[in-house]
Formats: sequence, structure tokens, C-alpha cells
Amino acid sequence: MDFHVSPGGRIAGRCRVPGDKSISHRAVMLAALAEGESRFTGFLAGADTLATAAAFRAMGVRIDGAHDGQVTVQGVGLHGLRAPSGPLDMGNAGTGMRLLAGLLAGQRFGVTLIGDESLSRRPMRRVIAPLRQMGADIGAAEGDTPPLVLRPVAQLRGIDYALPMASAQVKSCLLLAGLYAQGRTCVTEPAPTRDHTERMLAAFGRPLQRDGARVCIDGGDTPLRATSFAIPGDISSAAFPLVAALIAGQGELLIENVGINPTRTGILDILRAMGGDIDLLNLREAGTEPVADIRVRASRLRGIAVPTEWVPLAIDEFPAIAVAAACAQGETLITGAEELRVKESDRIAAIANGLTALGIAVEALPDGLRIQGGQFHGGVVESHGDHRIAMAFSLAALRAEAPVQIRDCVNVGTSFPGYVELMRGLGLAIEAA
Repeated sequence: MDFHVSPGGRIAGRCRVPGDKSISHRAVMLAALAEGESRFTGFLAGADTLATAAAFRAMGVRIDGAHDGQVTVQGVGLHGLRAPSGPLDMGNAGTGMRLLAGLLAGQRFGVTLIGDESLSRRPMRRVIAPLRQMGADIGAAEGDTPPLVLRPVAQLRGIDYALPMASAQVKSCLLLAGLYAQGRTCVTEPAPTRDHTERMLAAFGRPLQRDGARVCIDGGDTPLRATSFAIPGDISSAAFPLVAALIAGQGELLIENVGINPTRTGILDILRAMGGDIDLLNLREAGTEPVADIRVRASRLRGIAVPTEWVPLAIDEFPAIAVAAACAQGETLITGAEELRVKESDRIAAIANGLTALGIAVEALPDGLRIQGGQFHGGVVESHGDHRIAMAFSLAALRAEAPVQIRDCVNVGTSFPGYVELMRGLGLAIEAA
């Protein structure tokens, strides 16, 4: 499937984006391990999160939904999972695979985790190495890529691990493995990353101990307690209508019910520093997370050097930020973002190639990008099957001189089902074929 987007347009109105993907993954995982029935609203029914739900169904967990974002999970307890009849196919879900690797490393049965062509190229050494330190028996393909083969072990042991890179997925993987480990498991971060796992473990009755950048969990058989909460809209998905409204030249947009977890709001800091007119309205708590409505008005943007401490707080939003930077006056410099090299695509290369194809001067750096604001031409962009690259470059047409085509967009459904219809309703002249 390709996107075909006509140039120009005015973005205005109000909308809601799908539920948070990170929270949806974790909600199913912890509810499956809890005792009792958990209920969630706002669940993201995307391909990635549905793969996680399917994996737990294959291990004997009853999961009803998602029906209009409502999911009910009948938990089986920490030791109630059963061996699946075959490999667990995680599709394109890197979060699902990395977190499940930790959760399954301490089970009493073996399991194999597989994925699609894209996921099968993504690096897993970052979770394999510390899990092996904990005593996990885990194998992988050449280069420590999927499939991952986890074999049963007598007992995991807690470790004190310093992350070599800021990664919420690795942190979460080890904390989930720590549920099954003897003693205490601690993870120290070089920079703050999203803390959904920590918040959610506390909601399920297993609070963690935090000391600055170090977070710890105690092993043992203390049960998780079933709980229910609302999952807010995903700020990573809100990034696309947000940037669209900023660069369209006119109009005002209200994005309702968006999660504004402080470990996820780097995009708001960056775009405001670029001159974006963005306000948070109706601030409130929903379940385990802070939530707000985001009001954004068309703005004249200027290039900035993005502070490196903001980078981990906006790591998934840089494709959209790059399009905003291309519409800004002057130069935008992004560094400290080497994590972008190992996402669903090499996002540094994919962003640089896409901007170049549309006439923007850009330099790909080992750990980031140097983008000179300019004028988008029309053209063809390769998404490399990466949902965020596809959605980001669809926005470029708002400021382009001619139509923009983005190839290989089917994976947009992994995080943003209904993207085309929502953006068309706001004023983007987009078609999918």
C-alpha cells in the first residue's frame, strides 16, 4: 500500500488518536500475570499490540476484545502460563518481543519468539546479554537477531545492570525478568526513558524502589493484583496531526485525551523551542498516567540545536520532528540519537533519504541529522516498511509544490489504525492505494 498526498491543505478541527501502544503492550502482559480480571479502555487495536495479545492467548490466557478499545484479561498468576503449541509470532512488534523475552526467560517451559522480516533484522543483543547474566538460557540467529529461543532454567538471579544506552525496552525487559529472579534486580539508566512499566507494576501491586537513575524490583512470589484503568491516546501518534497543524500555515487543532507522561513529552519541548504554539488544556490523571488535551496553532518555526537530554524523551517522534525542521527557518541539529539507527528501519538514513528526495538539504550524522529548512518539492519517498517514516512524510505534502508519494505504508496499522481517514478529516489530501 502506498500513500498519495496532494499538495497544500488546511489542518483544523479536533480529533482523538489511538491508545498508547507502549501502555497497551504492558497492560496485557501484566494483566495476564495478575490474579483476577483486569479491564482496560482505550486499548490500541493495532497489529503490534494484537500480536502481544495473541501470544498470551497461545499461552492459555483468556483475553476478550479489543471491542471499541475495551479489553478484558483473565489473569492466570505469575506461574500460570502454559507452553504454547508453537512459536509465538510477534509480527513487527519490537517492544513485544523484547519485553516478552524478559517475561518468558524465567518460565518453566521453553518458547521461541519469531517476527516478520523487519523484526528479524533488529538487534536483540541488548536484551540477550543481561538476560544471560541473570542465568537465562537464550539463543538467537547469527548477529543476535530473532528468532529468540528461550529454554527453561531452574532459577534466574537478580543482577545490578547499568544500561549502556537509554532504552525503556531493555529496562522493562529486565524488570519483568526480575519478577522471576532470586533476589533484587536493579537497572541504572544513563538518561531518563519512559516509565510506563514502573507505573504499571505499582498499579498491579508491585511497587519498585527508585534512587535517582537506578530502579530496582524484588523477586519472589508476591502476586500481581488485577486492576482496571483507561489507556490514554498515544503522544507518538499525536505527533503527526500536531506537526501537520504547525506547518500547514493556518488553522487550529485540538487533540483530545493524550498521555503526557513526563518521560514522553520531549516532542512538546522541542517544537515549542522551535516556536510552536502549543498549549496543554484540561490536565488530569487517567489510570496510571497524566493526560491533557493539546491545542496547536499554525506557527512559523525556526531551527534549533536539540538538547541531547531531550532526545530519549522524543525518540519515536523524530520522523515527524524532522519534517517540522524541514519547514523551519534555518538549521536544526539533532545529535545523541544513535538509537534511531535500530528502529523499524534505520531512521536516520530513512529520514535523510526522504528529505533529499523532496528537495531538502540534509546531512546524516552517525548519531543524528543536520537539516536545513527549505521548500519541499514533490516526489517519491521510500518508507522501508516503517510506519512512522510513512506517516511523517505524508505531512510534507502540506508544504510541497507537487504531490508526494510514500511507498510501502501497510505497517501504519501497527500503531495508527485509521490514520488516513483521520488525517483526511482534518484536511490532509491523502489517499491510500
